[in-house]
Amino acid sequence: MTVLWVAALGLTLVCLLGWWVQCRTLNAAHADVIWSFGVGVTSIFYLLAGDGPWLLRVVTGALIGFWSLRLGGHILRRVLAEDHEEGRYAAMREALGERINIFHLFFFLGQGLLAWLFALPAWVIASHPGPLVVWALVLGTSIGVVALLGEREADRQLDRFRRNPLNRGKTCREGLWRYSRHPNYFFEWLHWFSYPVLAIGAAGAGWLWLAPVMMFLFLWFVTGIPYTERQALKSRGEDYREYQRTTSAFIPWRPRHGH
Repeated sequence: MTVLWVAALGLTLVCLLGWWVQCRTLNAAHADVIWSFGVGVTSIFYLLAGDGPWLLRVVTGALIGFWSLRLGGHILRRVLAEDHEEGRYAAMREALGERINIFHLFFFLGQGLLAWLFALPAWVIASHPGPLVVWALVLGTSIGVVALLGEREADRQLDRFRRNPLNRGKTCREGLWRYSRHPNYFFEWLHWFSYPVLAIGAAGAGWLWLAPVMMFLFLWFVTGIPYTERQALKSRGEDYREYQRTTSAFIPWRPRHGH
């Protein structure tokens, strides 16, 4: 249990530093960077401190490490490339006025708490008593690899579409985006199924099925789809409404005929 408290303290200090930085830069978007890197670093810490089967810990570390580096790096590049605060954070700042710093204090600490919670699968896996469950290792690894490759490809397809000036004001319907309005979010959700499968045989493994449930709730109701769709409707109007009518919101599926 000591490693859990050490991780909690470390994340708290990092989040307080992040809050202090946003007070001076007036840009809170790096809270997302702290979350994604925080989950990865905390998970690796648990896996290094654990004494479960070494192959299981190595595979888990590779999956969560690549996920954290890819997502954290993607968000960090986006934050550094923009000369203004991301829209949802700017809206918070405008709405709360002088109260924004105290709000962001709890917001950053909340990001740290979420990072601590989403790293718990690694702690459970690191404590796996053995022996190694081979079929669970193969299945969990396969799910994780497919999810990582799918999310990476979705982001690449969208980035390639946006770089073409002829697509300005249009909605991407290429590749995976033909079958889902948010294929990147779908594969992000799928990724979290790999850890409860990898943890099969460990004490408390059943609780890890809450990870994909929590991720779905965040993506569907809080940080993902609602904000993204509002921004898309604001910038692309009727073109995006047509996309909503014909394309699955989340799980990839064949497009419907327009109305």
